[in-house]
Amino acid sequence: MSDASELPERKEEEAVSPEPEEQSDDSSEEEAAGDTEMDFLRNLFSSTLGLGSADKVLDELTLNGVAQYIRSGKCKNIICMVGAGISTSAGIPDFRSPETGLYANLQKYNLPYPEAIFQIDYFKKHPEPFFALAKELYPGQFKPTICHYFMKMLKDKGILKRCYTQNIDTLERVAGLEGDDLIEAHGTFYTSHCVSFCCRKEYNLDWMKEKIFSDDIPRCDKCSSLVKPDIVFFGENLPVRFFTSMKMDFPRCDLLIIMGTSLQVQPFASLVSRVSKSCPRLLINMEKAGQADPLLGLLGFGGGMDFDSDKAYRDVAHISSCDDGCLALADLLGWKAELEELVKQEHARIDSQVKKEKSSEKSEAAAKASSSSVAPELKKEE
Repeated sequence: MSDASELPERKEEEAVSPEPEEQSDDSSEEEAAGDTEMDFLRNLFSSTLGLGSADKVLDELTLNGVAQYIRSGKCKNIICMVGAGISTSAGIPDFRSPETGLYANLQKYNLPYPEAIFQIDYFKKHPEPFFALAKELYPGQFKPTICHYFMKMLKDKGILKRCYTQNIDTLERVAGLEGDDLIEAHGTFYTSHCVSFCCRKEYNLDWMKEKIFSDDIPRCDKCSSLVKPDIVFFGENLPVRFFTSMKMDFPRCDLLIIMGTSLQVQPFASLVSRVSKSCPRLLINMEKAGQADPLLGLLGFGGGMDFDSDKAYRDVAHISSCDDGCLALADLLGWKAELEELVKQEHARIDSQVKKEKSSEKSEAAAKASSSSVAPELKKEE
């Protein structure tokens, strides 16, 4: 992953094992492993024997070709796969950019190495750096981008099947995508849990926010253990819902839109190969991603997207920022004015809400100050 709204890369072997305390999770792990083996065999045989050829769905391998396909009415189950790049225009820094990236500015936390801030074992011993960082990047301080609202429009028009996100910033939710619309592959700040396996008490976003902004290390009201937002650290497991949902969603997908991700983090990156061979795949990104080398493509790994060869028939790469790409696609669909108005209205609503909250906080603070100054005088009169 490349920015602060999305967690760093995880090893696939760490990710495929579900929560250890739930028996149903173990079976999900075995099923996921079995699916991976079957995918390997399927891709190997189809590639070597020429099986599973698919008809070309797009009239042209361009953004306009994708727009024509959507306008045709044949596209009813769009899946969006999104990463850090859709949130950078909201002001959230990326991880690895020289000088401006998050990792380049973590020296003040005295970490043994930058990734330690997202290491579960390090967190349990030294939670202070993570919560200091969380205060800087906490959800609610940033507004969703054009890209987020474009996905909301897809939902409103009844053609969004699901959004699979690597991000933890909750901006998809702020934009109007709800729990059933989302698979938060790397977890979320939206809920938090006690880290003790014997407790696991759940806490909501407001509870965690109050702790973080009062500079308190969040501890469980029940057992006094640390409380951690439900984001996936190194050494933790991806949500079981990620594995169960992908098996249902991707075979039904009729357009895959991939935005703002390098497609290097597994197992998220492998999702691109789970759609049918006829399903078009659109990448909106600052650079091409997900192209497997010939050997890995033959073995069924790495996504195997093909934008440029003579055999390319369904993959489209639109090289731009995610916001510009979504605006361009919306324009081709005749939705641009509607999208721009939605962004304008929603940002104004968020600004108004923030203004009211700040005004309320000031009023409460003034009332407390007034109460404390009046109290001694009342006591004196008595």
